[in-house]
Amino acid sequence: MDELVLGIESSCDETSAAVVKSGNRVLSNIIWTQMDIHSRYGGVVPELASRRHLEAVLPVVDRALREAGVRGRDLHCISVVNGPGLLGALLVGLTAAKALSLAWEVPLLGVHHIVAHVYANFLGDEEPEFPLVCLVVSGGHTEILFMPGHGRFELLGRTRDDAAGEAFDKTARLLGLGYPGGKEIDRLAQEGDPEAVPLPRSYLEEGSLDFSFSGVKTAMIHALDQAGRAYSLEDLAASFQKAVVDVLVDKTFAAAERYRVRQVLLAGGVAANSELRRRTHAEGAKRGIRVLLPPPSLCTDNAAMVASAGTYLYRMGVRSSLSLNAVASLQIPGCG
Repeated sequence: MDELVLGIESSCDETSAAVVKSGNRVLSNIIWTQMDIHSRYGGVVPELASRRHLEAVLPVVDRALREAGVRGRDLHCISVVNGPGLLGALLVGLTAAKALSLAWEVPLLGVHHIVAHVYANFLGDEEPEFPLVCLVVSGGHTEILFMPGHGRFELLGRTRDDAAGEAFDKTARLLGLGYPGGKEIDRLAQEGDPEAVPLPRSYLEEGSLDFSFSGVKTAMIHALDQAGRAYSLEDLAASFQKAVVDVLVDKTFAAAERYRVRQVLLAGGVAANSELRRRTHAEGAKRGIRVLLPPPSLCTDNAAMVASAGTYLYRMGVRSSLSLNAVASLQIPGCG
């Protein structure tokens, strides 16, 4: 099928619009970033984010349509993230999507932000095979999902405290690095010794697929206090990164073995981390499990993944009414 779907994403600090054809062919993917604004404050300021989305959303949509060479009435549907995320930011994208749906007389479809990240893996020539396990890792989420088919999810494990990306950002602040901290830690770790700093790995109770990263963050504080920065920044970054990646990879493949799947996906902003990508590929090759990763450019928030997810949901007959609301803590469908 050759559906044309417009995706709109405004859940945090990126205003994005994209047009995707047939669920996997990106015709345009425009991202207007607020990174320079929020980096001054060491994190996203919700009120500032909402104001910038208001300024950007319609120009970004217009540019996405022009770059794709399509008109609004050519679309099969408009898919928009309606949660989870910053409520004010979500409302900007959702309100724009509703207005355009009404004006162009095309269906509206609400998409869960995490579901959209999973579908970044479907944007390419190599389509994932069900059933599969997906590790979602970002600044606000760390979850292992079992996916037996399109639009169907079972939550296998989640973080009990900090998300992996949140732990990266907090540790980066401890080390005096910039925001966002994950990229800086990844860069420094390339030159460091991952075994230099003894850090704990929290596997929780036996058989659990949940995560906990608050302990390794606390251990980093102690390492800095006790050593008086005797360790180099590179060694601290490499040791912390390995401590987090070890647990992420081990639990993901434990889930894959438990559910007898032969396909593992990564999704979310931390899926761009070079060590996590390398280790996931290596572990997959060792176990004979196929690993599929989205390109780093599609790991962070973008509307192409929203349009891809929207395409497959549209094929399933899913539609949303104009009463669709934004929900800051929206649960993954079927995961409660």
